Amino acid sequence: MENKKLKEMILNGNIMIPTLLLETYKTMGLNEKSCMLLIQLHAFIIKGICFPSLEDLSHKMTLTRTECAQLLRQLIQQGYLAIEQNNDHHLYSESYSLDPLWERMVSEYCKTEAEPNQQEEESLYTIFENEFGRPLSPIECETLSLWLEEDHHSVQLIKGALREAVISGKLNFRYIDRILFDWKKKGITTLEQAKAHGEKIRSHTKGYQRPVKEKENQVQQTFPLYNWLEK
Repeated sequence: MENKKLKEMILNGNIMIPTLLLETYKTMGLNEKSCMLLIQLHAFIIKGICFPSLEDLSHKMTLTRTECAQLLRQLIQQGYLAIEQNNDHHLYSESYSLDPLWERMVSEYCKTEAEPNQQEEESLYTIFENEFGRPLSPIECETLSLWLEEDHHSVQLIKGALREAVISGKLNFRYIDRILFDWKKKGITTLEQAKAHGEKIRSHTKGYQRPVKEKENQVQQTFPLYNWLEK
């Protein structure tokens, strides 16, 4: 019974702290004191106290009123916090706004999410240069950029098309572009779909035979299709 009551006390009036804040506060340049002060402000605002006093904040933390005032001033100067002026029926009041914090938090999250993609795209250029055995020309670099930004092909799909061109012995951008165009026309957007498409084609062309003349006799020689997607 005591455990149940303790659990109810813990869960009663709980404040939801955005997990994203805990994940990004360090990269945003906040320290633990600043982060905790912002969390306390968030808790007050949720409770309807939009402009808690220094005494209120100090009571919730291990900081003095002076330290709270200094931190609040720094957070406002650094663009994490704002004070809004409210006019309700000629009654003027002030309130803290955490909108600048949320905006910077989301921006920081998007930035960290984009970094792996950026690194993957940079490695794509390196892979192309290694396969071509030379630096890419400005036009070729622009073509790669168009595939990514305008045609919205994934990095993995472009790598797949490059490998298909290598296997086919037709290593040029025009051929790779035709592969990507054909895949897009058929609604193929992932390597898994490309693989399924290739298996479908192979099922119709399995055992394809090409006549090869050897001296005066004509023999049948089978040429297996290369399953490049499984490599």
